Amino acid sequence: MRIDVDPFSGFCFGVVHAVRTAEELLDKGDELYCLGEIVHNQQEVDRLKAKGLVFIDHEAFKTLQNVNVLIRAHGEPPETYQIAQQNNINIIDASCKVVLGLQRKVKRAWEEMQEKNGQVVIFGKSEHPEVIGLNGQTDENAIIIRSVSEAKQFDFKTPVRLFAQTTMSIHVYERLKDYISELLSKNDCDDFKAYNSICKQVSNREAHIQEFAEEHDVIVFAGGKNSSNAKFLFSICKEANEKSYFISELGDISCEWFKNIDSIGISGATSTPQWFMEQVKQKIEHECI
Repeated sequence: MRIDVDPFSGFCFGVVHAVRTAEELLDKGDELYCLGEIVHNQQEVDRLKAKGLVFIDHEAFKTLQNVNVLIRAHGEPPETYQIAQQNNINIIDASCKVVLGLQRKVKRAWEEMQEKNGQVVIFGKSEHPEVIGLNGQTDENAIIIRSVSEAKQFDFKTPVRLFAQTTMSIHVYERLKDYISELLSKNDCDDFKAYNSICKQVSNREAHIQEFAEEHDVIVFAGGKNSSNAKFLFSICKEANEKSYFISELGDISCEWFKNIDSIGISGATSTPQWFMEQVKQKIEHECI
């Protein structure tokens, strides 16, 4: 039986940078806090906790003083940096460069839209930390939508600048862009700009993971239960291959999945560590086949 670990799966470069930054500081013996989960994967969070990384939420962050706090790849709104300055918190900023660039664009667009009585629209999930950071660039005045059906609740008549959370579907983004463009045209407004801010490293995985799922009899997809990227990529696997199974820990694996088959594919989200997918492979090899 053939077992393949998807070579294009695992941490994106932004998460790799954040994790390496944390490890380097912890290896020096520095006390280090992380604002929110560094990655939506419990195994990796537990591994870094064991090394000494302390995870905190935003309420706890407000009570800290004179400490080192890591900003994860998702980025943060301006308020976080203001609190850090007030409390003499040393920020180690591991925000993804793609996200930081997107924040700057959103801020400029918001300033422009205020002058034109227009709107900044973000295609994303309002509760996602990256979107919270983006919305902070607009003083929390952006319109946040995650589908064309949600967009239909708004009758866009004034200038619009459209952005996207970096991990959203490129196909849905294109449909949303077309819908808003057509609606503005009907309302005699031609001032519309759309910025495809979806990370290429993420968007390129859509086509690859579909092909990977089709090439194997069974797919074992490893991802965090709270990862939106994991849920999205798994949905592509499931559509391409009905025998796709989602796991968050090794105990989720069932040997029943692998009867009378010739090939197994193991894949994961941008928040899934490579070492965990290798553990999945080893467990299947040693216990199931």
